[in-house]
Amino acid sequence: MKSFQKLPPQFQCAEVKEYYDILCKKQGSLILKRVLDIFASVILLVFLIIPIAVIAVIIKIDSKGSVFYKQQRVTTYGKKFKILKFRTMITGADKLGSLVTTDCDSRVTDIGRFLRKYRLDELPQIFNVLSGSMSIVGTRPEVQHYVDMYEPKYFATLLMPAGITSLASIMYKDEEKLLKGEMNVDRIYVEKILPEKMKFNLSYVKNFSFGSDIKLMFKTIKEVFS
Repeated sequence: MKSFQKLPPQFQCAEVKEYYDILCKKQGSLILKRVLDIFASVILLVFLIIPIAVIAVIIKIDSKGSVFYKQQRVTTYGKKFKILKFRTMITGADKLGSLVTTDCDSRVTDIGRFLRKYRLDELPQIFNVLSGSMSIVGTRPEVQHYVDMYEPKYFATLLMPAGITSLASIMYKDEEKLLKGEMNVDRIYVEKILPEKMKFNLSYVKNFSFGSDIKLMFKTIKEVFS
């Protein structure tokens, strides 16, 4: 981990220092976490390369636009990266509404709804994991727009790589339904949903261990197929 004094200014506060000190004592688990990321993503890629190719063809046939969707997100120490997903919305959807998707969002394509339901749109993030910009388990990365609204303690979630899955994403798997019918989606997300998700995210960082990552991986698989 970086020296605390070398972290971005917004990280250098007492609220973040508490979590930083905890993680500094878990360097071995952090190394094992990266080893697991590489091993698991390579194995997954071997088994999923054909399904990924099939989904790509279906998306191309289903609607106009690129197969993949790239969006700038924020990960470790506030570093920006391009998250990779299968495109589930019409081209230019981010310019036609909120950055948060709601249930029955008209911007979502037919195949996109299916992919979102089973989280298949997240499969290309295996490449993000291999590149080191993400981990299999971690806090879900936010766009800069929402990071700019973080309370000081929330920056502790950026002491570790962003993840494909997290306890918060499992607990809020029906987030789109919670936002259904809301007039100001951004306000509801920032004031109500984000703080609740952050409770889970901060708990993950505070109680992080190699074993907890393994448990969350299996919990995610169970939730996807339940």
